[in-house]
Amino acid sequence: MSLGHNRVEIPPREDQVREELERVLASHEFRSSRRSQEFLRYVIEHTLRGQTDVLKERTIGIEVFGRPTSYDPSEDATVRVKAGEVRKRLGIYYAGEGAHNPLRIELPSGTYVPEFHRGAHLEAVVVPLPVSPVSPGRKLTTGRAIAAGAVLAAIAAVAWCGPWKPASALDRFWSPVLSGASPVFVCAAYVPVWNLDRDPSATQPARAEEFVPLTDQFVGGGDLVATSRLTAMLTRMRQPYRLRVGNDVSFADLRSGPAILVGYSYTRWKEISKQMRYFIEVSPGFAGISDNGARTGWAIANLPRDRRTDEDYAIVTRVFHPDTHAMLVEVAGITQYGTDAASDLVTNADLMKEEFQKAPAGWQEKNLQLVLKVKVIAGAPSSPKVVARHFW
Repeated sequence: MSLGHNRVEIPPREDQVREELERVLASHEFRSSRRSQEFLRYVIEHTLRGQTDVLKERTIGIEVFGRPTSYDPSEDATVRVKAGEVRKRLGIYYAGEGAHNPLRIELPSGTYVPEFHRGAHLEAVVVPLPVSPVSPGRKLTTGRAIAAGAVLAAIAAVAWCGPWKPASALDRFWSPVLSGASPVFVCAAYVPVWNLDRDPSATQPARAEEFVPLTDQFVGGGDLVATSRLTAMLTRMRQPYRLRVGNDVSFADLRSGPAILVGYSYTRWKEISKQMRYFIEVSPGFAGISDNGARTGWAIANLPRDRRTDEDYAIVTRVFHPDTHAMLVEVAGITQYGTDAASDLVTNADLMKEEFQKAPAGWQEKNLQLVLKVKVIAGAPSSPKVVARHFW
């Protein structure tokens, strides 16, 4: 008995790739960023011309970002930061507007060479087909006909469901959270903002009573980016969710189903998360991570009052919470940069694969906490580095 061939994806033509590129560049995610457009067009055009050998960090820095010939990538991370941003924009685009495009452009982590794949909804599926030699004029017996019918039915089932793929680290991280029928609550806290309510022409120093708290109106930028990533991922996974902002989430909500808490709030999530091993503590003289109540070296020295910093720390927690009796995920940084980077980790299959290669056996069934360190370059967080792990 011999076997037929497996499915082979036919590479798209150059004109199809360029058509997809134009769709991507015209999207909401890219049309607002000229640098992201230039970067993506540059790497795609050189790939289509077979010039992937020039897609190096230094070359891109000089030719796309106008860096001098003395440019040293080890001292200027512009290209790495922009590549990470382009990956994020592509992920958001294909989770929404571009979900049903005929092609998909990807920029794998660790390389500047893009890949082009046909949309999953258009891929044909072919499975190995057993073929027994039949002599000329010989007819199939009833048993052989039934067997052939079973094979054809199996082929139809595979074609309907799509090719099986082993669960990724991303799937295993989220599986305990998404395994039930209840929708996931995605919760972002409001941040406190004070408005100076006075005559703009006044020249006297502002008085305390002139500052008016604007409650329940603003969400932090990093929290907004994180929420966007998480809801895009849930949409891609076809997982129902409910978005809750600020005081719109109650303890009863957290008891009714799994929840994702986004961003650090000085009051909102404190009572829920302070009993964990790792906890974000922001107090006079210290802004960092505590370990069972003891301050650690994972802290921001002299955190500016405007929260603009060149590094941050964040915590990712996934736990079956003893108070809510439901699965709880918390993604939070000391500042917006940490929250942004932490959400990138938990929605990025490549980053998750790299991180959980080091995890203990059976980690997907355990509670866990990760402490992340994040470099902030030119106002944008880089990919986070995990500096501590706790499984129980």
